[in-house]
Amino acid sequence: QVQLVESGGGLVQPGGSLRLSCAASGRTFSSYAMGWFRQAPGKERDFVTAITGSGGYAYYAASVKGRFTISRDNAKNTVYLQMNNLKPEDTAVYYCAAARRPVVVRAGATDEYDYWGQGTQVTVSS
Repeated sequence: QVQLVESGGGLVQPGGSLRLSCAASGRTFSSYAMGWFRQAPGKERDFVTAITGSGGYAYYAASVKGRFTISRDNAKNTVYLQMNNLKPEDTAVYYCAAARRPVVVRAGATDEYDYWGQGTQVTVSS
């Protein structure tokens, strides 16, 4: 069993930046592919980005490519989401997710992931 705890959300103005963190329990963090998803009110949970267990490869949704960066520190059991040039349409609850394998076939599919955090709110508004 893996527990995931997100942090770093908040209110930011358009064009600003935030860094989200997701801390995972357990001793085999590098064996889990990690992902970030987001869900706006009244909408489905959407894929944002994912990273392989080694950190060697990342996947991004088209809407965030070039603005968001995912990274991980396997020594600290933590995955990060650096969000730059934020836009109002980035407003959502952001969820961290873990898959029980280092590489996922369908990075953008919620059913590829086995564990989920509780989410952290990101609001982009002036």
